[in-house]
Amino acid sequence: MDSTQPISTTAKGPASAAGEIIPPSAAAGVTQATIVKKTAPKSDYKPADVSPQRRVQRSYSVRLWSIRHSRALEWFYARFADMFLMLHPLWKGIGYGRVEAPVKFVEKRVKGLMFDCRMCGQCILSSTGMSCPMNCPKQLRNGPCGGVRANGNCEVEPDMPCVWVKAWEGSRNMVKGDAILAVQKPVDQSLRETSAWLRVTAQAAATREAAKTGASA
Repeated sequence: MDSTQPISTTAKGPASAAGEIIPPSAAAGVTQATIVKKTAPKSDYKPADVSPQRRVQRSYSVRLWSIRHSRALEWFYARFADMFLMLHPLWKGIGYGRVEAPVKFVEKRVKGLMFDCRMCGQCILSSTGMSCPMNCPKQLRNGPCGGVRANGNCEVEPDMPCVWVKAWEGSRNMVKGDAILAVQKPVDQSLRETSAWLRVTAQAAATREAAKTGASA
């Protein structure tokens, strides 16, 4: 055989060797990951689920649960607001400024767990299907942007369901769901990290007292 004769090649190498370089695993239809798993030492230890996608799903699970149960939470919030209003004389006697720190401590953790609350101080969960609009990367307070993906996920965070898509779904389950159609004011940044519970209670108390004064006059 002439040593100068050209060797036919392909993109994978010499044609004559192409049929020889086949991993046994590929020929059997078994992936490399399966082989590694089978040959790993056996023990009672089970690796935690470290899939990024699973981590993302878990991080939104409680928030989405709250939206699915928006009607029950609407009822609870109404009773909770009534209770806080009944305690207005106590808050007023101690001083709203003095009770804000402990109330805010509780509010931040409860709402943070349930709704991923950002403590904007102007909570409108009851008007947005129990979906906090401050979780929107653009912090839109009056509906979604034009970049909602075809699967209903966020334009900026592709793995996150659009806050306003979920807000609409949650509002459809609520008795006062049409409140989502009300136009919201821009966020007042001076109220950030303050208690929305106390602010709403104080406003409701002032409205009630004004009504009583007007009725007596």
